Amino acid sequence: MATPGAEEDVLSSYRSPLVSRYASPEMGFNFSERKKFGTWRRLWLYLAQAEKSLGLPITDEQIKEMEANLDNIDFKMAAEEEKKLRHDVMAHVHTFAHCCPKAAAIIHLGATSCYVGDNTDLIVLRDGFNLLLPKLARVISRLANFAEKYADLPTLGFTHYQPAQLTTVGKRCCLWIQDLCMDLQNLERARDDLRFRGVKGTTGTQASFLQLFEGDHSKVEELDRLVTAKAGFKRSYMVTGQTYSRKVDIEVLSVLASLGASIHKICTDIRLLANLKEIEEPFEKEQIGSSAMPYKRNPMRSERCCSLARHLMTLVLDPLQTASVQWFERTLDDSANRRVCLAEAFLTADIILSTLQNISEGLVVYPKVIERRIRQELPFMATENIIMAMVKAGGNRQDCHEKIRVLSQQAAAVVKQEGGDNDFIDRVRADPYFSPIHKQLESLLDPSSFTGRAPQQVAKFLKEEVRPALIPYQSKMGGKIELAL
Repeated sequence: MATPGAEEDVLSSYRSPLVSRYASPEMGFNFSERKKFGTWRRLWLYLAQAEKSLGLPITDEQIKEMEANLDNIDFKMAAEEEKKLRHDVMAHVHTFAHCCPKAAAIIHLGATSCYVGDNTDLIVLRDGFNLLLPKLARVISRLANFAEKYADLPTLGFTHYQPAQLTTVGKRCCLWIQDLCMDLQNLERARDDLRFRGVKGTTGTQASFLQLFEGDHSKVEELDRLVTAKAGFKRSYMVTGQTYSRKVDIEVLSVLASLGASIHKICTDIRLLANLKEIEEPFEKEQIGSSAMPYKRNPMRSERCCSLARHLMTLVLDPLQTASVQWFERTLDDSANRRVCLAEAFLTADIILSTLQNISEGLVVYPKVIERRIRQELPFMATENIIMAMVKAGGNRQDCHEKIRVLSQQAAAVVKQEGGDNDFIDRVRADPYFSPIHKQLESLLDPSSFTGRAPQQVAKFLKEEVRPALIPYQSKMGGKIELAL
């Protein structure tokens, strides 16, 4: 437990709200100093183990000493070393060597700083994807359940945010799900496309390792393969400069930015529906929507998602610019930028997925409000059906069209100029011209007859595309999200 003094120190300096307020402990740890430097030590161990297995004079005692001190990190000493040496990797080489005196001579043997730096980044990126993917799958699963439940519920569709033909609540949700399924595939692809940098040396030529193994190319290749496997990767990049290509970072942040765009769209829709009072995000019993207006139920979770998603979408600009200005085999102006943008992208994606899961687990639908809005707009949408019914009853299409044009404009005037209800159907009922179809009007106005194949599309989409995509994540589908803030 922190001492009062330590707590005051925390409160007196800036901490990123992505960590202090929003992101999960797991994702926070993935980008922590402890994970980073613990991984550096593991990479030094993998290198030593592989070099020993290929014949270099490294002893079992040295290996055991390294294994025993992987997490025994003196961070204070490392900070003091870095302040003195102005080099973070060498600071941690010295710190590791201090607790491994027998192995000190072979730690980092033949390696360059990017051996630990870049390889650790790739491990962290991979692990970040592995944290995000089940969360994204859970969101899709929750929304799929929602879509299935409301597959048949007619609702007013919108194009240009103007009333259009009817759809269903479930079908609209499937538009959200389809985007997220594309994101799921893209995140899986980006993770699986990641390779290890491996052991490539200062400019990627492996010259130092070739010297260690006295010109034996096969041993250098095997060293690369062994360390890559120990780090949990199937492949390493065949060619690198001092670093792996920074285009890799573009690919990683591009799929996260695309996820941000999907979630922004979904939560914007929810915010618009909340304004229409058709669908609302969960609202806690004691939650306050406004300090001044007690009646308000602001969609604060959806607003948070939109706010953070905007940040996520902009972060891809950093690796785009970084990759474009790398000079030859490498220049160090990538380092500080990558410390910020890579971590923030995953931390931001993490919290908006958790928030969207919370939203999707508690969406509230108000069918009566939806029905009332349909009643206001459906009479105008039914005009074509009325014309067809009149023609079948022996009427003239052009005469009928003119009658409906006049009546619909009269009804529109009542709505727009007087603020009244849409009385178009009442006008049709009162007009003797339409007497041949008066008994059909109720069936002609049945909302379900205007939703086309929406319910069937929902069922087919969930069965054939969504559920199969979630199979790899079935064991991680449980657990509801309760947001602390």
